Amino acid sequence: MAEKKTNPILKMVLELGPIGVFFLAYRWAPIAEGATETEGQLAQILFATKIFIPVILGALALSWVLTKQLPKMAVMTAVLVVVFGGLTLWLQDDTFIKMKPTILYGIFAVALGFGLMRGESYLKYLMDEVVPMENEGWMKFTSRFALFFVMMAVTNEIVWRNFNTDIWVNFRTFFLPIASFIFVMSQAGLFMKYGIERDDSES
Repeated sequence: MAEKKTNPILKMVLELGPIGVFFLAYRWAPIAEGATETEGQLAQILFATKIFIPVILGALALSWVLTKQLPKMAVMTAVLVVVFGGLTLWLQDDTFIKMKPTILYGIFAVALGFGLMRGESYLKYLMDEVVPMENEGWMKFTSRFALFFVMMAVTNEIVWRNFNTDIWVNFRTFFLPIASFIFVMSQAGLFMKYGIERDDSES
């Protein structure tokens, strides 16, 4: 049976939409009158987390309805959001939701590094249909992506530990997605050098 393909724009909305909702919920969160700056930011992050969890699960469910598939990275992200978001709400401590990107990027980096040690590119299994390349290209791309994930994990730790919640929310909403986009675009030379033609006549 042929796989259902998701419209690229809809796919981007499903992936980035929940982050945008989190940002807007944070900005529009109700704050008790007389609250200190720290209390206000905690109230904002708790409110945004309450909205973020069902929205990201809804996006995952919609992805399943449209494609009958659940992207592995999206599933892992949703699981971590539920776990760390749940801890944030339960313990009333925003540390957990702020650590989520660090844990997620760390898991991805370890997984890719493990694959490289075995002489495999796990990214190839996830992205080969979108970017067909020779195996050497996939190995180089995977090693670069693993290092990128390490850098993003370290950067997230630096930001949330040294700056206030407002700055972290902006960093999470804008910097991380933009940095990921720029990184992938910067690999265009690699894609061109190792890219292979796919025979679309077989289907």
